Amino acid sequence: LFSSRFVGINASDINYSAGRYDASVKPPFDIGFEGVGDVVALGLSASADYTVGQAVAYVKAGSFAEYTVVPAKQAVPLPSVKPEFLTLMVSGATAYISLQELGELSEGKKVLVTAAAGGTGQFAVQLAKKAKCHVIGTCSSDEKGGFLKSIGCDRTINYKTENVESVLRKDYPEGVDVVYESVGGKMFDLALNSLATKGRLIVIGFIAGYQNPTGLPPVKAELLPAKLLKKSASIRGFFLNHYLSEYKMALKHLLKMYERGDLVCEVDFGDMSPEGKFTGLESVFRAVDYMYMGKNIGKIVVELPHSVNSKL
Repeated sequence: LFSSRFVGINASDINYSAGRYDASVKPPFDIGFEGVGDVVALGLSASADYTVGQAVAYVKAGSFAEYTVVPAKQAVPLPSVKPEFLTLMVSGATAYISLQELGELSEGKKVLVTAAAGGTGQFAVQLAKKAKCHVIGTCSSDEKGGFLKSIGCDRTINYKTENVESVLRKDYPEGVDVVYESVGGKMFDLALNSLATKGRLIVIGFIAGYQNPTGLPPVKAELLPAKLLKKSASIRGFFLNHYLSEYKMALKHLLKMYERGDLVCEVDFGDMSPEGKFTGLESVFRAVDYMYMGKNIGKIVVELPHSVNSKL
């Protein structure tokens, strides 16, 4: 049994609660995908590997809760209870595994990251830089652009003040080799059109459509076969659940990088949001809204204060 101290907000929270991931799940059901906290009680089999008070992270549906029962094999032991570790569980692992498995990154490749200053974009930028790639990141404010530069992004494009399409056409006439795409809709079309010969577009989401009743923002895909053929390009979808065999290895690697100081894990607690920091489960709604307003820099995390009058 874990007592959660921090829970992570993901764009997919909306898809899950809207029944798009598993239509067979009928409300009411628990939501949230990840948490970091400490062990407060152990089952018999878990006591061999864990101790009460130990810091752990977990990825499992239903993590928006103060106390969670988690099977021992789903728990990840941590050096301490820090929100930065939470950024790696879903957002970091998604970037790490997808780029490694599907990105075929190598020195000098041009990598475009959409929503680059977001929870997972920040990792795609840094991991592509570590692979000696040239990284272009789209974002929605100069403040986000500043953050992206601080983590090594070579070219930032503020899509509110610059025309992404013309910037790419002018500065990257040969196109980009890899796109890490999580926006969908118009941004997907634009990314597709800017692919270089043998370019690869990795779809990790399409946040532009998650709040729509249908969930899918329209894309101009009718010419897709022709567009791909003419460039020998490819589009690959990536869903973390299908890569769980790589998960433990990826997480171990990311944790080492963070502890060595080789990885920035930016956390956004919503201090700049209208009603202030996201504290307590009741602020999860605000945190999700804040993400969809595109305000966050880094991963949105909600802190769950430890109750003095514990119900246990």
